Amino acid sequence: MADIIEFIGPVLVSATEERQGMWSVDGVLTFQRPTVMPDVVLEGWVLPGLVDAHCHIGLGAGGAVDEQTTLAQAQADRDAGTLLIRDCGSPSDTRWVQQRSDLPRLIRSGRHIARSRRYLRGLGHEIEPEQLVETVRKEARDGDGWVKLVGDWIDRGVGDLAASFPAKTVRDAIAAAHDEGARVTAHCFAEDTIDHMLDANIDCIEHATGLLPRHLPRLVEQSVPIVPTLVNIATFPDIAAQAAPKFPQYADHMLRLWNRRHERVGEAFEAGVTIYAGTDAGSVIKHGRIADEMMELHDAGLPPAAVLEAAAWGARAWLGAEGISEGARADVVLCSDDPRRRLATVTDLKHIVLGGHVVR
Repeated sequence: MADIIEFIGPVLVSATEERQGMWSVDGVLTFQRPTVMPDVVLEGWVLPGLVDAHCHIGLGAGGAVDEQTTLAQAQADRDAGTLLIRDCGSPSDTRWVQQRSDLPRLIRSGRHIARSRRYLRGLGHEIEPEQLVETVRKEARDGDGWVKLVGDWIDRGVGDLAASFPAKTVRDAIAAAHDEGARVTAHCFAEDTIDHMLDANIDCIEHATGLLPRHLPRLVEQSVPIVPTLVNIATFPDIAAQAAPKFPQYADHMLRLWNRRHERVGEAFEAGVTIYAGTDAGSVIKHGRIADEMMELHDAGLPPAAVLEAAAWGARAWLGAEGISEGARADVVLCSDDPRRRLATVTDLKHIVLGGHVVR
């Protein structure tokens, strides 16, 4: 770690506040000029470290992965500028990642909670409805303030997406998590699942591919954000093609959800729904794709400043992490151009600084 880093260039404290003159001293940001010369000078447009609000550290296609693979995942995210991760479900115990100063800050959600035989094998706790409340309580105590539910998945008996658990059971489970001081998020592909989760006072919706106009005012009124994971939704046509021979109704449904993915996110933004950036890295999505997700959000109609809010300033505040302020941990990225005017500059970051250590 360089003892003193000087940042030359505009410091974007927010979408509208820009400052000049910032340093990292022993891994902490300051706007007060040190009395000694800096060890390193970095030039560029300075942003808070990027946030991946839906990521899976320690997860592979078949479930838990070893520590070496987990390390490589976290490094790939870090090297793309993701310096804060909300892990959205992992079967691995990744607490050791939190002890590594050279890896992104990690907020764990524990393990997915899914219905028996209604999710990808090896990823989550697979339980029956009568076990949901106590399982949620346990995960709330074991995680870092978040619990992840699998709200829906294909029901082979009906040949389409269907809710994983009865609505009343979900309400009781979310209330239990709140009693434990944790927030709850849920994987939601289908339209009706979003209604059930809003009825149950959910704290966040993942994917949200089934968004309909009736959901938008409720999301705003209840202050429930969505994390669209558009780089993951791009896989829906392949999923539909594989499922079509046995489950044509499900395949058609998935294609319809995919077809309107950008339109739905754009409508949500216009309605005032809060949106955060998440890649769903892990399993089939490679790590280190936060810039791809940001560009997808831009393609969906979010202006650059809103995308940056979704992946930097706003996401950090939502997760209780510092952005750029006096005394904050020195987790920043530097762009060649002003990202509020040319968002694509985030796809090729000039410098990355993690805890006062120059990664690049």
